[in-house]
Amino acid sequence: MACSKIFSGDLPELTYKIVQYFRKDFSTLYSCILVNRFWCRLAIPLLWEDPFSAPTKNYHCIEIYSHYFNEDSKAKFNGYGIYDLVPTYTLFNYPSFIKYLNMQNIRHSIGKWIETLMKYDYCNKLGNLVYKSLFEIFIGNGGNLHSFEVVMAMDSDFNYTIMELILQNPNFIYNIRNIKFFYNYNSSPSNIMNIIPFLKFLYSNCYSISSIIFHFHIFNVNSNDFSLIEKCFSQIIISQHNLKMISFGSNDILHNPFLSLKNSLCSNTLNTIIFDSIDFRNIITILQEVFDQLNVLESIHILYCDSLNSNFVQQIIKVIKPFKLKSLFMNEILNVESLLLLLQKFGDYLENFGFGFIEETKYDEPKRQLLEFILKYCTNLIYFDPGTPDDINIYSLIQSGQNINYLTIELDDFIYHTIYKEYSSNVLKNLGQVLPSNLEYLCLSISFNIHDLKIFLNNSQNIFIKKLLIKNIDGERDILFYIKEYIMKKERVKYFAFLDAENEENEGYNKELVFLKDEVNEFKLYNIIVQKYVDLYITASSFLEDYYILNK
Repeated sequence: MACSKIFSGDLPELTYKIVQYFRKDFSTLYSCILVNRFWCRLAIPLLWEDPFSAPTKNYHCIEIYSHYFNEDSKAKFNGYGIYDLVPTYTLFNYPSFIKYLNMQNIRHSIGKWIETLMKYDYCNKLGNLVYKSLFEIFIGNGGNLHSFEVVMAMDSDFNYTIMELILQNPNFIYNIRNIKFFYNYNSSPSNIMNIIPFLKFLYSNCYSISSIIFHFHIFNVNSNDFSLIEKCFSQIIISQHNLKMISFGSNDILHNPFLSLKNSLCSNTLNTIIFDSIDFRNIITILQEVFDQLNVLESIHILYCDSLNSNFVQQIIKVIKPFKLKSLFMNEILNVESLLLLLQKFGDYLENFGFGFIEETKYDEPKRQLLEFILKYCTNLIYFDPGTPDDINIYSLIQSGQNINYLTIELDDFIYHTIYKEYSSNVLKNLGQVLPSNLEYLCLSISFNIHDLKIFLNNSQNIFIKKLLIKNIDGERDILFYIKEYIMKKERVKYFAFLDAENEENEGYNKELVFLKDEVNEFKLYNIIVQKYVDLYITASSFLEDYYILNK
């Protein structure tokens, strides 16, 4: 009875919560719009709040959006022979639903739309026209951004035009909650300065920001320009009274923005700090000073940072205010004894741990010791990336009653050597029997041979994996047949990516399952969604962003 009321819409509040649960699950949302009109009205806004992040053919949304383009834009499109694609009517005001925008995703979708649907090479002038027209309809139809990802690179001068358009229509971002800056520029000072008005607008008008991600890597810019950008970042931080999470990914403009946390309005709200690929030597002298002024700091996350030495560890251990080290990913091991002290203090809290590609033989013994420390002190791991799978403690750790739900085991295919086949064989022989019964994410980027693969598939036949990624590095061919028999036909995954990486013996061979239409349809018959490897791949930083932004 209750179920029928939910589907008929008699319990709107409960139905709304159910549909909200499927946010970002595009296939399920598409099914929801077919239930009835009520469910359709609930699902459509979720499908259209971030359409450019959809994993497959997300560029088709541009055709729907083109209905809202102004007459001047439509006339210009007609000059390219694409006016007939504009729909004559739409059922919803789709542009008004926009909540998340990523500049890079939009540009990519526009490029695919032009190249795939229009049957000719990408035209930069047309691309810029579409790009600007999209922002005009988002703004003109009452869009109100929740999250904005500003991606700037050497070829992105047109993005400044978009930011000028936004500044002329400030209601579009007044209530923004999440802002990301990915800025990689080797340019003249005049181009760098173009972003300053946008940064000033943020700290003068936007006071509801709850998460900030700074990833700035700028070259050939004089110290005065650095100082101005650094000051803007500091002002953005200082102006926020509801900031809960901040991620630093720049060494060039890190010291003062980090120090600004000490006296900012967010000292009573900031609970999460992420350090992503930064060098701690630039802020090591102020670590304790800043941390001790943050009253509700709960967790810090360290992702592949430099200078994780004894000085850093001593600064962290001296902090008076309580907090938890929840993530530690390393690309070097400088001092095992200091890291042991770190794990002794924070091991109970550590949830995400990884090595990355640590290849030098000098790290073999330190890495073995660290795995033993992790096994001893860390019992609550969720995300685990052991790097090169060269230690038996990896499997002991997975089996030790951990909460591991995200597991990445990958070899670096750019520095491939013979011993990797031995590592890969050990993975396939040992991993299947230690995996938990339900796994959210498993990525295997190794060298597969059929004999060892069958051992793995037999040992793991009772395990369900929501997202499974397989990248075959210089291994045997035809392993897809066994994946179909043991995984596809038993419906043991929900999302699947398969990539046969190029090898030296078969030059130019690079096969990804998602591009094989008949194969994709076969998997679909078993309720398995095939996606691109890169779209399904989860990095440490993307995992944390999803966890601390999308789920908060």
